[in-house]
Amino acid sequence: MLIYLRIIKESFNFAINALKNNKLRTFLSLLGVTIGIFSIIAVLAAVDSLEKEVKGSLSSLDSSTIIIMRFSFGPTDIPQWKREQFPDVSYTEYQHLKKNMSETEAVTYRLNVNRETITFGGKQVEGVEIGATGSEYYDIESLKLLDGRFYNEAEANSGSPVIVLGHEIAENLFGQAISATGNKVRLYGRKFTVIGVLEKEGSSMLGSSKDGIIYIPVNVARRIYGDNNKSVFPQIVVKPEKGVDNDEYIASLEQHLRIFRGLKPTDVNNFFINQLKGFTDFIDNITGQLNFMGMIISGFSLLVGGFGIANIMFVSVKERTNLIGIQKSLGAKNKFILLQFLFEAVVLAIIGGLVGLFLVWIISLIASSLTEDFDFVLSTFNIIIGMSVSALIGLISGIIPAISASRLDPVEAIRTGM
Repeated sequence: MLIYLRIIKESFNFAINALKNNKLRTFLSLLGVTIGIFSIIAVLAAVDSLEKEVKGSLSSLDSSTIIIMRFSFGPTDIPQWKREQFPDVSYTEYQHLKKNMSETEAVTYRLNVNRETITFGGKQVEGVEIGATGSEYYDIESLKLLDGRFYNEAEANSGSPVIVLGHEIAENLFGQAISATGNKVRLYGRKFTVIGVLEKEGSSMLGSSKDGIIYIPVNVARRIYGDNNKSVFPQIVVKPEKGVDNDEYIASLEQHLRIFRGLKPTDVNNFFINQLKGFTDFIDNITGQLNFMGMIISGFSLLVGGFGIANIMFVSVKERTNLIGIQKSLGAKNKFILLQFLFEAVVLAIIGGLVGLFLVWIISLIASSLTEDFDFVLSTFNIIIGMSVSALIGLISGIIPAISASRLDPVEAIRTGM
């Protein structure tokens, strides 16, 4: 065991000496490994960060959440002209599903209405996003309140003039010193009583966060916009109970809607059942493709780096031919010589990989400091991948030079090196 540790120590010293004595040659040779590892880890870190940010934006919604509307989240075989004739989902259909769909944890009706201006006293906030929903949307989206409460089912059904403010809206209208709850704000030319304020969430890559949203009972919006307004994009949002068979639940949901709409067996669905799970699967597919493409591009840099390390090792074998002959004449076995050069190649590759990782780390710090709301993640898993790939490149690049060194005849080696 001690002799192996000694070989490792000597090989490490040889590698360091190679770096010191041939700085330019070593730098140019390791540049490929550095760029390759930098490219791979940078791509992995960037994609991981993007995936974390996007999924974090969707984390409040369960992946099993279903959104029923006349639009599809993804591609469909139904032609556009036919999709444009689909009717919007109605409030009556929402009530029907709520009454008849078993194994449902929550179901609500939502309207995507136009942005409006909200005022309080002499202050106003323009272009505010409005969530016109039923009371169960609070549970579906897992909303968190800083103060007050969300409106209840009775208030939602009756269309009571109550409102829940996003954190940013509340701060802009009331500041930090005044409690928003209990005050009256003006929206749509009418007064609404503030009954709750949401916790601060922070911005999202998918658009504005809940900090800039206000929530009002859906029946308030229905009175203002009507039930036949094509600009409000009605949705029925459904959250099945946990443990429910997904395919069976969607099939039951589809059957209830088809019967309610009086569709014949030969008719296609004139609605779309969109599930967030499909969207998250789509994100996973995209990030997987990005990782794969990044690996291919980075592989070319690693290939160049591998040839560079192989070149260093062949030159190192030639320069130390006399020393190899002396070692073998003193009893050094072939495997010791092989391990010595092989380990040296691995050390050189790991040094190149460490430089690449250091560059990614520096860039991650800069990126995180410049973009307050985007966290650039350099995970331990990615670091392990980077070091493993570096070691593998060194191993592959150094194997042939190491074998050639171990097979040298000691007499010829000493004569050649003199």
